[in-house]
Amino acid sequence: MVLISINDVSISFGGPMVLDGATLQIVSGERIGLLGRNGSGKSTLMKMLGGEITPDQGEIISGGEVRIAMLPQDVPDDLPGAVYDVVASGSRENLELLRSYHELTVRLSQAEDERLLGKLDQVQHRMEVCGAWHYHQRVKTVIARTDLDENAEFRTLSAGMKRRVFLAKALVNEPDLLLLDEPTNHLDIDAILWLEDFLLKYDKTIMFVTHDRAFLRKLATRIVEIDRGRLVSFSCDYGTYLERRQAMLEAEEKNGLDFDKKLAKEEVWVRRGIKARRTRNEGRVRALMEMRQERAQRREQTGTARLKIQEAQQSGRLVVDADRISFAYGEAKIIEDFSTTIIRGDKVGIIGPNGSGKTTLLKLLLGELEPRQGRIRLGTRVQIAYFDQLRAQLDENLTLKENIAGSNDKVFVGGEPRHIVGYLQDFLFSRDQIMAPVRTLSGGERNRLLLARLFSTPSNVLVLDEPTNDLDAETLELLEDRLVEYSGTVLMVSHDRAFLNNVVTSTIVFEGGGRLQEYVGGYDDWLRQCRVAPETQSAAIRNDRPKKERPLKEKSRLSYREARELEELPGRIEALEADRETLVATLGDPGFQVNNDPATIIAANVKLEALEKELEEAYRRWQELENLAEKFSG
Repeated sequence: MVLISINDVSISFGGPMVLDGATLQIVSGERIGLLGRNGSGKSTLMKMLGGEITPDQGEIISGGEVRIAMLPQDVPDDLPGAVYDVVASGSRENLELLRSYHELTVRLSQAEDERLLGKLDQVQHRMEVCGAWHYHQRVKTVIARTDLDENAEFRTLSAGMKRRVFLAKALVNEPDLLLLDEPTNHLDIDAILWLEDFLLKYDKTIMFVTHDRAFLRKLATRIVEIDRGRLVSFSCDYGTYLERRQAMLEAEEKNGLDFDKKLAKEEVWVRRGIKARRTRNEGRVRALMEMRQERAQRREQTGTARLKIQEAQQSGRLVVDADRISFAYGEAKIIEDFSTTIIRGDKVGIIGPNGSGKTTLLKLLLGELEPRQGRIRLGTRVQIAYFDQLRAQLDENLTLKENIAGSNDKVFVGGEPRHIVGYLQDFLFSRDQIMAPVRTLSGGERNRLLLARLFSTPSNVLVLDEPTNDLDAETLELLEDRLVEYSGTVLMVSHDRAFLNNVVTSTIVFEGGGRLQEYVGGYDDWLRQCRVAPETQSAAIRNDRPKKERPLKEKSRLSYREARELEELPGRIEALEADRETLVATLGDPGFQVNNDPATIIAANVKLEALEKELEEAYRRWQELENLAEKFSG
């Protein structure tokens, strides 16, 4: 059954067309993942479906009386009242009728009044017409389904629970179409898994916008992409969509090249000598004019951001050494007896429930907080660049240019001056945006601006606190590639499971009661290694684990990280050998022994010993990976 038809819809906000002749049918029972680049019009389409925005042209037709509800991207956090009041406010009319009915019955219990009885009859009639008699029970049912406490004060809830309250508010009117705009933003992994499980069991139609690729893979039965103002539908899951989209883009590129070659050939023909112009075919000329018009109207695909991380001088091999550290706020234990050693080049993910202390752990490891117990030692030559999830580093009232370069026109990239306009254009900002204040940007654009600021600062340690929120898939994948290539150290808080899997080499997990545990690999690796008893795990984590313990499949090839490591090891060994030869020559020079104090000579010998150990370990690892590669190829 077709719920909604979007027919030839166009809309613009003064610039290029956001939607341009867009057409789509939404069918009952689908779970539609709505994709598109930042600023492509995803939220605009959702607001049009919800009736908040009217298209400039075209129409949106409902198949009968279709109830639509929306979970907005930004949930207010300071609403007064209990959870019941917020959820019940999903239908103001029913809520007011219930309040009126309660007030009238109270007044009539105190003193009978003919006028009050008449009003009560009117309210009861309206309640029967509107179905408000059943509304109270529906509110309680939805609150129970979403595992909420109806008496809890809304203001005191966590960000994830507030988002859950607004989901319940959207559900209370039993919508035929549920619209979800970035529903996983700022949720911890437990909450994301709960939401996945809930929506998989939800039997109505869902359209959702999300940057979370694992969420997309789990839920979407159909993908709709906004591409240059058009709505392109793929009746498949997310993995199949990626394959079909790539094939479609390759075909489009080939057709475009063929068209441009033909156009160039016709342009040459029409510009030939005077004789040719006198005898030329007028029909061919008209066809050329139509081709010119078609080429002028072609909208090129949005480019990909050109991210490049500026690397500082290499840090010392040891970056952070934490020995049995503990930390608490008052009586609340945050970290209890935790130890870790972070070496240059490590990429460490940090996961845990909201409010568990992930940002506190970052501050401890960076030396911004002192542990109550234990010791933290930072390595040498550490240069840190910090990505703040709250975007506090951006001044809302300053322009993009001023936020990155201040009053200057240039930034230094790789030691070379670069004009700020060209630099920000690499991050897909237009000239108009560059001179506009930050407050005009969308969430994804703000994150891109923060990345531009972050990557203009040379670093050998990157600290990323929720870097993936609001970023489109293309930018996310490019950021992953750059972080994998980065030779420095990465400390990253994230709830994005795919991002963790693709980037980190180890994961520190908050397991409750101040207990932290470090695991090799990303999110999926943690699930495989986790040996916490089922009764102590959260329900959401248990649901995300395999239903049956199966033996791990034997590897058939090197992993991506292992292949890259094998490729890079010869160069690393060569550099280590060169450093060793230089140091051996220095120590063998009689002048060095004569002209330096004993402490300098001892330090040089210690450095040589460390180089020998590092070189030995590099040779061992190279041999290990070579043997694995030979085994798999054989």
